[in-house]
Amino acid sequence: MGPDLRETFLTHLRTSVQEGTFVKLTLGKPRGTEADLQNLYLRPVTLRGTPHLSFVWRHTTKDITKNFPPAEALAQLDALVGTSFHSAHLFTTTRSAQLEYNKKGEPRYSFGPPATGEAQPREHDRVKSRLLPSSSQIWLEALDITNSAGVVRPGMADKHRQIHKYVEILSHLAVDAALPTNRPVEIADMGCGKGYLTFATHDYFNIVANRATNVVGIETRPGLVEKCQALARRAGCARLSFQAGTIQSAQFTTLDVLIALHACDTATDDAILQGVRAGAALIVVSPCCQKELRSQLQPAAVLAPALQHGIFQERHAEFATDALRALLLEWAGYDTKVFEFISTEHTAKNLMITATKRAGPIHTDEAAAKVRELAAFYGIKTQALARHFDFLFSQ
Repeated sequence: MGPDLRETFLTHLRTSVQEGTFVKLTLGKPRGTEADLQNLYLRPVTLRGTPHLSFVWRHTTKDITKNFPPAEALAQLDALVGTSFHSAHLFTTTRSAQLEYNKKGEPRYSFGPPATGEAQPREHDRVKSRLLPSSSQIWLEALDITNSAGVVRPGMADKHRQIHKYVEILSHLAVDAALPTNRPVEIADMGCGKGYLTFATHDYFNIVANRATNVVGIETRPGLVEKCQALARRAGCARLSFQAGTIQSAQFTTLDVLIALHACDTATDDAILQGVRAGAALIVVSPCCQKELRSQLQPAAVLAPALQHGIFQERHAEFATDALRALLLEWAGYDTKVFEFISTEHTAKNLMITATKRAGPIHTDEAAAKVRELAAFYGIKTQALARHFDFLFSQ
């Protein structure tokens, strides 16, 4: 009889906690009764001078955090790994380990390189741990986010938070996406601007996750492209490049992840089309300026008085546009999530739509009906992404 892979993994986990090499643990593929549960994330913290493990249950619209002493935490994990969760990824300072169950319930156990990060318990009330390596300071300083001492510059605190929040989100999305393991991951950041998040994407995958990843930033302004390309060379980002061009004109031989943050109006639809057409495993967009549908809105009569106010009309247009995008992506074969990217305290452009390619039927009648019902409710006759997909709102 072969080794008990589940027990081998749990032994590795217990040892890392006891010896102080534990960095973090992610449990995925939930098998419980909570339909909106995405994963469970653990990290070490210190509460009143005592080591604990912080459990964060990540749901579609909320996070639930609870902290437990190590012995109690390990007892809970013993009951969760391989039962309530069919994927477990452990990161320690000595090596990483992953336990995965297939559809038949058969386990597979693999090892990986050490994690990059602190293993010691951290104070609970301190600033959240960062997922970017110290080498990121080169481009953070060059892009005027921080000074030479690594201190955030006045007026750039919101941008700094946005960068780290983005990397945190990306780290969780990468767990669920079917990214390649036999070749480098290929990522495109469409309309990358100054490249803040493009550099962050490169550093997270190549340095923190230790996963060979080629990242290209697409930007229409040649001057910005030249500056970003020079900075990438100076920062030693060998797998990062920048190209001049538009979202529509970009061409890819292989594309695993498409990112388009704050692409204006129908440019978001153009970016989504690129991702779907290339068969990307993961699409991440943060829409901006959803103007296209505003003149088309003809909702139920009960809403007419409210929509005489421009602000309500604008918000309905934003909702209808992004809801249709999410439903169309579901129809096209993706599982979608829509959530607040970062608090409106920091930026008004805070909605994020993520789409993970699923294995299963696409273009189903049920998915199509959901799109058409929403379009009919608002009186929408046409929309950019639907046109890209040759999807008809009426039959």
